[in-house]
Amino acid sequence: MFTHLKNIETAFKHIKLFSYFLIAACTIISCFALYKSYQAANIAGSHIYILANGKALEAFAADRKDNIPVEARDHIRMFHHYFFTLDPDEKVIDANIGKALYLADESAKNQYNDLKEKSYYNNLISGNISQQVTVDSIQLDINQYPYYFKCFATQKLIRSTSTANRSLITQGYLRNVARSDNNPHGFLILHWETLANRDTTIQH
Repeated sequence: MFTHLKNIETAFKHIKLFSYFLIAACTIISCFALYKSYQAANIAGSHIYILANGKALEAFAADRKDNIPVEARDHIRMFHHYFFTLDPDEKVIDANIGKALYLADESAKNQYNDLKEKSYYNNLISGNISQQVTVDSIQLDINQYPYYFKCFATQKLIRSTSTANRSLITQGYLRNVARSDNNPHGFLILHWETLANRDTTIQH
């Protein structure tokens, strides 16, 4: 009888040991599964698909700090495009200037008001002059905040009888703001000023 009880006790110990092992194994497997699920979710979240011309193109998400130079330069480029690309049409001028002023502080508004007081825009309309701008290069310092920039561009004034090219140099700073439909990059240009704007060539 004692032998029978001893066998039962030994079997119980084995079952108990096996149960502990099974619980430990289940815990390890569960933790591993959770880890792999979290890892897979992060990988899936880093993939963005953009539909362009009927094709799904894959993009990759990244921290904003990795994209600051790219986004900042594009913000500066778009601001100059809207501010200086004009046609002899009051509605076109107002629409483009309105878009530009969302991207900068009152320094841009002050320059706009100054040009308006000098009848610059009225002269464009009365003279049927179109104005275009091409940004050649942008110097950007992201080691200080707000970020300093200097923009080098070519401004073209197209008249019915001639085309004048101007060398345009501006500078300013960028600070972070909330993104919006009117300001998709989330930057605001500060203390913007024109350093040079002079004729370089005139074509008849």
